Amino acid sequence: MINISFTLNGEKRSASVPPETTLLKMLRESLNLTGAKLGCDVGDCGACTVIVDGKAVNSCLMLACQVQGREVLTIEGLATPDHLHPIQEAFENSAALQCGFCGPGVILSAKALLDANPNPDVAEIRDALAGNLCRCTGYTKMISAVQTAACTLNGKPSEHSA
Repeated sequence: MINISFTLNGEKRSASVPPETTLLKMLRESLNLTGAKLGCDVGDCGACTVIVDGKAVNSCLMLACQVQGREVLTIEGLATPDHLHPIQEAFENSAALQCGFCGPGVILSAKALLDANPNPDVAEIRDALAGNLCRCTGYTKMISAVQTAACTLNGKPSEHSA
């Protein structure tokens, strides 16, 4: 077993897991955070996306031990039960998601983008969301939702709402 100490959703956490445990497995099975999903298990679908030290990563490809001393943000840490994050609000108001399976990964990919680049153009948004597959919707509403969230986070009125 490997002991891991890290910051998870703003709180210091620790876990003891076998060395071959992925970050996704630790989050879901040891820490009961089920927002990140197991989709393809090879890093193609983005359903397992979380943010580690500000970067969107596929948690199915990252070993749990790799987060030692690092900061991890999951969808569960993005908002409070009483208040959605502006990105989540933009996705909800734009009806940008249907079944929700891909939603946490898409939203966290958008957050990583907007944290690094508060004013992305459409090409940059497409690139940031490219690692997330959605079988329910087209991506047009997702792109619009990211644009709306960018405006909200920058304190500008949005002309992108659906």
